[in-house]
Amino acid sequence: MKVARTLVSLAALLGLPAALSAPAAAAPAGTFEHIVVVVQENRTPDNLFQGLCTARKACRVRPGPGQYNIQTANWLDKAAPGGVVQPHIVFLAGHYDMGHSHQAFTAMCDPAPDTAACRMDGAAGIGCRGTICPPNAPFAYVDNSTGILAPYLALATQYGWANYMFQTNQGPSLPAHQYLFGGTSAPSATDDRKGIFVSENGNKDLAWAGCAAAAAARVPLINAYGVEPAHDKIFPCFEHQTVPDLLSPMGFSWRYYTPGQDSIWTAPNAIKHICVPSTQTSYIKCTGAQWTANVDLVPADVLSDIAHCNLRNASWVIPTGQNSDHADGNKGGGPSWVASIVNAIGNSACKDGRRSYWNDTAIVIVWDDWGGWYDHEPPRFLPFPQGGYQLGFRVPMIVVSAYTPAGYIDNGRHDFGSIIRFIEHNFAIREGKLNFADARATTDLLTFFHFRQGARPFQTIPAPLDADFFLNDKSPALPPDDD
Repeated sequence: MKVARTLVSLAALLGLPAALSAPAAAAPAGTFEHIVVVVQENRTPDNLFQGLCTARKACRVRPGPGQYNIQTANWLDKAAPGGVVQPHIVFLAGHYDMGHSHQAFTAMCDPAPDTAACRMDGAAGIGCRGTICPPNAPFAYVDNSTGILAPYLALATQYGWANYMFQTNQGPSLPAHQYLFGGTSAPSATDDRKGIFVSENGNKDLAWAGCAAAAAARVPLINAYGVEPAHDKIFPCFEHQTVPDLLSPMGFSWRYYTPGQDSIWTAPNAIKHICVPSTQTSYIKCTGAQWTANVDLVPADVLSDIAHCNLRNASWVIPTGQNSDHADGNKGGGPSWVASIVNAIGNSACKDGRRSYWNDTAIVIVWDDWGGWYDHEPPRFLPFPQGGYQLGFRVPMIVVSAYTPAGYIDNGRHDFGSIIRFIEHNFAIREGKLNFADARATTDLLTFFHFRQGARPFQTIPAPLDADFFLNDKSPALPPDDD
């Protein structure tokens, strides 16, 4: 494994302290040996983080410095009397789910006819599915009376919270995970330049995900003007560069932890040069060298790799369905699952040279899409033509490191491309080099790291379930979502 800190050797040669070789608020290249992107499922800040409003820093719809942007009442609904509806309580492991396709995005956004700006009052038009679908199903927030969200709230208040983090795409998980892994959901680099993207998940009745999908599998495309032509569907096997294609030539390692090969949440399976599908007719599978070396189909192996001092330079961690935050199917383990990863790194005895894993790792916790839940904050569309599918709704994001101030609230406007730019910056790769989201992002998360304060000691995040539970859980892994 290449030691990323060698990238700051130029600062040493110039006689500059590494922490001062960049602006005080910015991370110099090579600051972190490890970046871990922990991906959760299908929530908005208004839905999942109402508990922040009881914290020391109050919630405000139009926040000033140091205030959380969470709305607790009077959610907009053009179909309701007076144009507003009051949210009701749901449990994290609830009994219904909403549509979150591009069509559902358009319904909730309810674009103004004159400006196309989202009026955010159409959530009632989103379909609901499940054993129980209450009235005004999307207008709900997760109950924390049992403390089930306490690990998330502790992470948000002890480290960095993003008030304005938006998914890059206006739709569900397959394109979202492609953006997180490669900066685009376009089938090719040419399509990426034209603004043609995969926009939906496809047909779940088939072995439908990636280059090893059933031959009949198809996923819809959306064009540069935000239109999904009914006839524009393709086989879900794409060919363009990804973040690992930037890292590997420089000697940096990576790993993608995920609960299954045939999954829309397993982003590498849809990249042809990584998957390299077999030619078997009975069961097609990914056989590529990169796939075999770097894709781990047991998410809890990230905990083993941390324990054995084998954490890669860049990691993506996808939950099982049991530990996903996807409604109508999870077992409520998501907050503990995320805390177990943070605690494993924070309490690790492993070192990279003289620095501990805790002092040498940045953790980005992000939710892949809004899941159909209401959120009051409208996205700002990118300039047309690509603005027809960019950006999507707000999702939660928490940034954790030894250099992130406690209770830090960031008001920068971020998207999935911001995460990629952070990875690029850290490993001395030119920012904006990779595909749509990366090229167009305006932030790189560096404001979350304050190095002059020095490394903060780690304090364990209390959680009902710990790493031992997840390492010894032998129940069959469910997909993160059931879409």
